[in-house]
Amino acid sequence: MNAMILAAGLGTRLRPLTLTTPKPLLAVGGKPLIVWHIEALQRIGVRRVVINTAWLAERLVEALGDGSTWGVEIVWSHEGEALETAGGINKALHLLGDEPFILINGDVWTRFDLAALAQHQLGNDLIHLVMVDNPEQHPQGDFYLQAGRMFESVDQADTALLSGQQLTFAGISVLSPRLFDGLAQGRAALAPLLRQAMQAGRASGEHLQGAWVDVGTPERLQILDQQIHSGAV
Repeated sequence: MNAMILAAGLGTRLRPLTLTTPKPLLAVGGKPLIVWHIEALQRIGVRRVVINTAWLAERLVEALGDGSTWGVEIVWSHEGEALETAGGINKALHLLGDEPFILINGDVWTRFDLAALAQHQLGNDLIHLVMVDNPEQHPQGDFYLQAGRMFESVDQADTALLSGQQLTFAGISVLSPRLFDGLAQGRAALAPLLRQAMQAGRASGEHLQGAWVDVGTPERLQILDQQIHSGAV
């Protein structure tokens, strides 16, 4: 299975750190966020990692090169101007192949074991999402997870079986290239495509209950770095 790491964002909330450093290269625990992902993917047998770029693309290429340092092949998808998540993936599909692939946001950090994702069989599904408890900065959540299936709303799910509130998408998933069928090249958001898959009953998911951080501010970056060094996570 191939993988893609999203690395094209501006990192606006992380300024001034991201004025000169792309956010996936910000370090926690002694290494860049994106290197944690590359190492985790290599450990489970992923050999091709596609990385998209826009802001400070040359810094990413300079730091990561062809991936040989980590035993993977890094293939670059340069966007120039960021195309949003779905647009960036759609542009890179020809590099990912025809089979489902792992997708990871470059600005999250987790101890989640990706091995099960590499073995996950989508079957007729288009997406498999990893969900987390709602963090303080996103209390409303994103989607419902019920018995391993994903739903966009409480109306779509069986309210008698729902265990509680919506959960938050962790930025980790397995996607089928078929999710992007008919999508024109250019800027496009991912959330509408995820909702369409849920509406069609072609979306599964799982609940990650271990360490996970959306590194969206300098404060969260600093706290995470301290926690890793102290062994708290």
